[in-house]
Amino acid sequence: MNRKLVMGIVLVLVLALAIGCSGGSGDGEDKVYNIATDTTFAPFEFQNAEGDYVGIDIELLAAIAEDQGFEYELNPLGFSAAVAALESNQTDAVIAGMSITDERKEKYDFSEPYYDSGVVMAISASNTEVTSYEDLEGKTVAVKVGTEGATFAESIKDQYGFELTYFEESPLMYEDVKTGNTAACFEDYPVMGYGISQGNGLKMVTDMEKGSSYGFAVMKGENTELLEMFDAGLANIRANGKYQEIIDKYIAAE
Repeated sequence: MNRKLVMGIVLVLVLALAIGCSGGSGDGEDKVYNIATDTTFAPFEFQNAEGDYVGIDIELLAAIAEDQGFEYELNPLGFSAAVAALESNQTDAVIAGMSITDERKEKYDFSEPYYDSGVVMAISASNTEVTSYEDLEGKTVAVKVGTEGATFAESIKDQYGFELTYFEESPLMYEDVKTGNTAACFEDYPVMGYGISQGNGLKMVTDMEKGSSYGFAVMKGENTELLEMFDAGLANIRANGKYQEIIDKYIAAE
């Protein structure tokens, strides 16, 4: 009887351990990723008339998550706050028209590029005085924090003799240019093109300068499984046409 009792206890313990291990695995599979994004960077992320967040980044993320079978919670914070949340481990990843640069690669791991950007200079639609970089000498120019536009403007400001003022949101930057408070702004080409098509009151006056590509970012060495799923899903939606469908929805073919 004692031998049978001992064997019974051992069996119960083995079953309990097996159930516990199974439960742990299920918790991992049910993980919901927190993914931060910008709030106003149309056509990549912005709020529609109903207050829902839409745009290229939002729809690409949804399509990739569906393809790969992972769940996520979207966290619209604004670009600077999104990056700060990533660095403080308050969010798992960022998708926000984030340019892949060598400097950023030192801190973040990026997905394969999902959009190739560029930079353009724009002025108020009523402005007839500024038509080139040379016309910016002695003036102040607006840029949005963290954008390709800001990076490019910083690279030429000393050469052309202008100062920079920074904005957290594109609409505020556009308004500053429209009122004449700043002479011009540098913006990512697809973003400015979309803004003009929506009546932001500006016009482009330079050809597009080549910029960096956009990528989905995680902290270096972390959330590798999420990054791998993003890349795999991106490849799949490129292949099945969903990617181009999303791009065409927001950016007219040239």
